[in-house]
Amino acid sequence: MFRYIGKASSLARAASAGQRRLLSIHEYQSMKLLNSYGIPTPKSVPAHSAQEAFEVAKNFGKDELVIKAQVLAGGRGKGHFDTGLQGGVHMVSSAEQAKDFASKMIGSKLITKQTGAGGRICNAVMLAERRQPAHEYYVAVLNDRTTQGVVLVASAQGGMNIEEVAAKDPSAIITTPIDFEKGLSKSEAVEVAKKLGFSSEQTQNEAADIFINLYRIFKEKDATQIEINPMALTTDGARFSMDAKFGFDDNADFRQKDVFALRDISQEEPSEVEAQKANLNFIKLDGNIGCLVNGAGLAMATMDVLSLHGGNPANFLDVGGGATPETVKKAFEILLADPKVKSIFINIFGGIMRCDYIAEGVIKATKELDLKIPLVVRLKGTKEAEAKQYVFSKSVLTGFSANLEDVSRMIKESGLKIIAFDGLDEAAEQAVSLAT
Repeated sequence: MFRYIGKASSLARAASAGQRRLLSIHEYQSMKLLNSYGIPTPKSVPAHSAQEAFEVAKNFGKDELVIKAQVLAGGRGKGHFDTGLQGGVHMVSSAEQAKDFASKMIGSKLITKQTGAGGRICNAVMLAERRQPAHEYYVAVLNDRTTQGVVLVASAQGGMNIEEVAAKDPSAIITTPIDFEKGLSKSEAVEVAKKLGFSSEQTQNEAADIFINLYRIFKEKDATQIEINPMALTTDGARFSMDAKFGFDDNADFRQKDVFALRDISQEEPSEVEAQKANLNFIKLDGNIGCLVNGAGLAMATMDVLSLHGGNPANFLDVGGGATPETVKKAFEILLADPKVKSIFINIFGGIMRCDYIAEGVIKATKELDLKIPLVVRLKGTKEAEAKQYVFSKSVLTGFSANLEDVSRMIKESGLKIIAFDGLDEAAEQAVSLAT
């Protein structure tokens, strides 16, 4: 059993991280946002077709350009397209080259370490001027659990994985707490610039202004993270934010209409988008046991116990405390859309949630969706007795007292697809068994 503990913990962490959804935007959108706050970036222009890329390159004013696939994933340069093209970042020196690369990128899927094997569709490219960095820096503004506040994180070792830098040389990371209301003062920002190695007063002030304006974006736009990697000092002495990654708090969508208008749902998991429309908290995973649970804590515990019994959850799904039979049916539709799902485990603890509502939704979904895979149900709490009676009255197989061998035998003999349990371990074990 202990060999599953590591896997269970990682699943819980993955689901926990997904509880707070963060909006990400494309690189070309990030560059425009930085520019609007006076933060310098290389000149860049997006294109949504090969012909548009040709026209952009032709009228850019410079011959030496970089073309970048606009996909919301890291590792684009080392990725590959499903059409065979290697790399999502290329150097071009003519409009014809730009058109050729754009034709191979746009409409194809880019596969990187972050996208998984399925990749993500590329709907646009960004053409940017080439700038030669003399030195690269890392700069980020983010929320920090340790200080319980906002921090500015900087390093003179930019252009690489910052986690690796921190592991090899912790002293290379400069962390400066920021007062949320007062913001980053000029003196604090200049001090960071000095620590990064900016020697002249002019370069220190220019770098400091970038740090200050990054925090302005962070606060004014309800960002959760801004990462500039790298911020470059070019060979001609200019300072540029060469690449930027933003995360915005989804809870702020009501007051950040301009930011959330930039959302690109083509870059998101379709089932998660569909669940969000129904106010379901859903995160797709790689397993074959569908999960329908109420409450984030119980949902993570459910994934843990499935993993401890050797199973692999196919998702994290929290229906919340206000689910109705219609909500439950919608949740089933989302679960059943995944062809990898071989069994479904419903684990409900009724507090605000009424178990009889869940039972009604389960029966409704089973009939209307013509359920073909086995369903394990565990209902405890408010209206538990009514829920069990409802399930029993519909002639659904019940295993509230049966042992696992008897349940397995009864399933095979009856042909019925739904069984119910009182115990969590027994229910989880049966869900795992039915999925294999």
